[in-house]
Amino acid sequence: DHLGGGFARYSVDQYWMIPHFEKMLYDNGPLLRLCSDAWLITGAEQFKQVAQETAAWVMREMQSPEGGYYSTIDADSEHEEGKFYVWLREDARQYLASEEYAVTAALYGLDGPANFEASHWHLRIVKPLPDVAQQFAMAEDTARRHLASARQKLFVEREKRIHPGRDEKILVSWNGLMIKGMARAGIVFERTDWIASAQRAVDFIRRVMWKGGRLLATYKDGRAHLNAYLDDYAFMLDGLIELMQAEFRSEDLAFAQDLANVLLGQFEDKTNGGFFFTSHDHEKLIQRAKPSHDNATPSGNAVAALALQRLAHLTGDLRYSSGAERVLKLFYPQAAQRQGGFSSLMGALAEHLEPPETVILRGPADALAPWKQALARLYAPHRLVLAIPAGTQKLTAILDKPAHDVVNAWVCRGVTCMMPISDLRELLETCQSGRID
Repeated sequence: DHLGGGFARYSVDQYWMIPHFEKMLYDNGPLLRLCSDAWLITGAEQFKQVAQETAAWVMREMQSPEGGYYSTIDADSEHEEGKFYVWLREDARQYLASEEYAVTAALYGLDGPANFEASHWHLRIVKPLPDVAQQFAMAEDTARRHLASARQKLFVEREKRIHPGRDEKILVSWNGLMIKGMARAGIVFERTDWIASAQRAVDFIRRVMWKGGRLLATYKDGRAHLNAYLDDYAFMLDGLIELMQAEFRSEDLAFAQDLANVLLGQFEDKTNGGFFFTSHDHEKLIQRAKPSHDNATPSGNAVAALALQRLAHLTGDLRYSSGAERVLKLFYPQAAQRQGGFSSLMGALAEHLEPPETVILRGPADALAPWKQALARLYAPHRLVLAIPAGTQKLTAILDKPAHDVVNAWVCRGVTCMMPISDLRELLETCQSGRID
């Protein structure tokens, strides 16, 4: 959505030109994370812009006043699909100055034939901005300013329309995906407001949807109910591990351990390995599924395996890594035959074969930020970085390193850690070399 941010659900034509306009939380969380990492790798401004606009949309339209994230924005408004999003060319022209319209029309295809039901225009990029600037003998920065002004004006006018409906259910599993996306984007772009948004969602779920040591799956209109499922526990656990890297809180670590314990105690197949979709005390079903491959969302078993392994490295609790290993052993024969459907499981397998590097930073809270930021600029998907201020309580033995008046870093792989490093440059060189003595 080039005006309001966020991604539509899928394309309805072979050219990827017209979307099904529904926006799903479970798509946008992983896509936010992906765009953030793509910017980190490439430095391409487009990825940064899309991440910023997606995060802004999430906080503006998808976060409830209570903190949790809503589920979806409908495709329809006034009983017509896409009506909120598409334009008549004349309507767009009347709101913009001539140069603003010229740049916008060339970039988004308003100067060509209508592309939506032969009568309206759905905005899509048809020409790179440098080419548009060249077309009008205009400096690229000037064209960018005209485009930014035009997009803001069109957004304001579009906001006056009747909005599509919003499904205001709060689902734990989809919230877990968005918590991870917001936390990761917050780390990459150093956005404390995005991190705070993810924390608000976690705090809501822990306060309202965690009852008697168990999760409830869904919340709406003041009522949380239904026994939670595998994806709820796995995706929330995964999101918490990302969030702890954005800003460490002891309560998030405790919550992660609670979720992992329920996974092992209530969902694991003790005989064959792997996790059932429903808990042992769920109502009896004709068939009790044990999902393995990715669908519209990642495989709950794969995400559970990845998150449990990572939690084991942070806590030293081998029950977590053993449970993950049983998942991998169970589903590897299927994954080896059809790797394309098991990318999440393959990611967990990669970290099983070569455990992630863990960097534990301890020291005064105000001194930790430059170290975190320096490490965040390095794309290292198999590295966990936890900055834990002095005075933090309720840590595991692995994380409870001594905190002094200066920052110290412990670089570990599995249970093997180097001697503490007190020089940031030395830490960066060690991380980039991949050497752990």
